[in-house]
Amino acid sequence: MTIKEIKYFLQSNPGYLKWGDVRIALRLDTDIDLVKQAKLELKDIEVVNQEGPNILVLDIETAPLMSYTWGLWDQNISLDQLESDFFIICWSAKWLHSDEVFGGLITSKEILEEDDSAIMKMLWNVLEKADIVIGHNFKRFDKKKINSRFIENGFGPVSPYKVIDTLEVVKRNFGFSSNKLEALARKFRFEGKHDTNFNLWKNCLRGDKESLITMSLYCDQDVLITEKVFYKLLPWIKDLNLGLYRLDDKIKCPACGSIKLVDAGFHYTSISKYQSYRCEDCGHISRDRYSILTKEENKNIIVSVK
Repeated sequence: MTIKEIKYFLQSNPGYLKWGDVRIALRLDTDIDLVKQAKLELKDIEVVNQEGPNILVLDIETAPLMSYTWGLWDQNISLDQLESDFFIICWSAKWLHSDEVFGGLITSKEILEEDDSAIMKMLWNVLEKADIVIGHNFKRFDKKKINSRFIENGFGPVSPYKVIDTLEVVKRNFGFSSNKLEALARKFRFEGKHDTNFNLWKNCLRGDKESLITMSLYCDQDVLITEKVFYKLLPWIKDLNLGLYRLDDKIKCPACGSIKLVDAGFHYTSISKYQSYRCEDCGHISRDRYSILTKEENKNIIVSVK
């Protein structure tokens, strides 16, 4: 059995969590180390990076809306036609600088009841530990869907976290023909998304165990791709400052936190001049916060009227 299959069994049969690892391994005819790992992933995942910010890469998969319609094109669905609203089938995540992908997967019984409360509680506990969350189209989709399921399941907001949305970074800086995650993976020569089609979602909604596990693996892969895309985009990300999370007497690259900075000339605004730096680790360009011009030098500069 795989770890995913063991986790799914334990989620579907929580009484077995009280059993010892050896007994579970014998019951499932599997390796005891896989059982230990599966049980560990079902607990709150501990943060691995204690020196800087806790950075989480996250993705979710949601159930589609189901409704009654009289046509295929340009339909306006009323609330009376809506048979079933969305909920979360699974979520996958990993802490930056860790190799472990973990997550929550709804069980066959829970999906038939459209009950994602258990996996949302797990996600709430993980997000509570995050300082920064990375995702693709996270601001417009994932975060709002997650918050919707939090409030519907009776959870309050988690502690504030900063979002780095790789889709926004791509749109702001580049002109690719497609900004989808799969297209970026191909463009950067990364391993792509797992092949799937709508039948996977249909089979999940029927409670099919193998389909649910496949969906979770699909979500895992999206997290791994998002992480690779994030690292590729890192020099271009300008709304991140890791130096704020670990204050000492050394200047650090805002993007990656490295102290390997070299002079990169000067940055000029309409009224001042700043020392610029290039990070030798990630290539990001940054500058000093304060101008290198003296008050006397700055006094002789005038600006145009806008």
